[in-house]
Amino acid sequence: MFSLKTSKTTFPRVLQEQGGVRALAHRGVAHTDVRRTFSECALSPVLLLFRSPPRLSAHRASQLQLSDLLLLLPGELSPKVVKMAYRGTIKASANFNANADAEAMHKAMHKGLGADEDAIVQLVTGRCNAQRQQIKATYKTLFGKDLISDLKGKLHGHSETLIVALMTPPVTYDVEALHHAIKGAGTTDKVLIEILASRSCQQVRDIVAAYKAEYDHNLEDDVSGDTSGHYKRLLVILLQANRQTVVQQELIESDAQTLFKAGEKKFGTDEQTFVTILGNRSAEHLRRVFDAYMKLSGFQIEETIKRETSGTLKELLLAVVKCARSVPAYLAETLYKSMKGVGTDDDTLIRVMVSRSEMDMLDIRAEFRRMFACSLHSMVKGDTGGNYQKALLLLCGGDDK
Repeated sequence: MFSLKTSKTTFPRVLQEQGGVRALAHRGVAHTDVRRTFSECALSPVLLLFRSPPRLSAHRASQLQLSDLLLLLPGELSPKVVKMAYRGTIKASANFNANADAEAMHKAMHKGLGADEDAIVQLVTGRCNAQRQQIKATYKTLFGKDLISDLKGKLHGHSETLIVALMTPPVTYDVEALHHAIKGAGTTDKVLIEILASRSCQQVRDIVAAYKAEYDHNLEDDVSGDTSGHYKRLLVILLQANRQTVVQQELIESDAQTLFKAGEKKFGTDEQTFVTILGNRSAEHLRRVFDAYMKLSGFQIEETIKRETSGTLKELLLAVVKCARSVPAYLAETLYKSMKGVGTDDDTLIRVMVSRSEMDMLDIRAEFRRMFACSLHSMVKGDTGGNYQKALLLLCGGDDK
């Protein structure tokens, strides 16, 4: 049986040489093992081989998940090759040394009475998350202390929140954010909406499993206990992470008709219809439905949702629609709203900047500049200060003037 035990440098070559995901499956390698190795190596595919030439823009190609790929076996029809670029701003350090970094972190936190925050910021943002986890483990081995506890003892305010977030594994970070959003009195709905609407199906499955392992509770039960109505039903659908992956050509027109009859053409609104269709269809299918809906009704689907629904259901439906259109655009808008006007929603700003720094921050930056009258870099610079600002700008990775 073929084994996927391979290094970061050899995995793309092995994936290509073995004929892609389907070929690996024939050798007894589960699709989930391929996905897990992909994730652990923090890689984007170098070559994607499609059975038929897809009509993809460079931006659309950069958003593909492993589950979207249909890779060819050797000897099949001549494939179209699409190159995938890394879309994050934070990359692995080429000359990484966990021991040296752990010692540097210890020195930075024990500089006189305070801490050398600038050194901490430069080191943490100069390493990818996988490398930070190695630093954390090495720190405990060398000094017998927990690095996170030491950071919390030495840093303060938003700088502490941001650095601790960067030192947390991505899935754990989402799990902690969701748990904090639903524990105690009240619910922070914007966190539930943002995370569950913008994460891929595999990411949601990983979150559900990690939540159960960490808190010995089912995330679905906790979410259901804190929400109600159609809002709860759509959240539960998203938590199932069973969204279709194909375009059902025969359903595009009928889905558009059904949505029109459930909203604009009906006295009152059939919210369940919106929940079922928007919660279960693939993103590509929904984009085609939205186009058909516009031709049929004369309205964008977002306009209808704003008129026909309200409250948290409206916000969740809009988030699902926006993410179907473009996750980077949705998150660019989320970042803009976190900083516009008086005051800053630092929790949202930190959450998005941290969680997307190794995924699609370059695309978010591009969408931000397209949608608004300034760059993400300039808005962060104008809304924050000190080492907190410095860390956020390093996550931003550049200015799109």
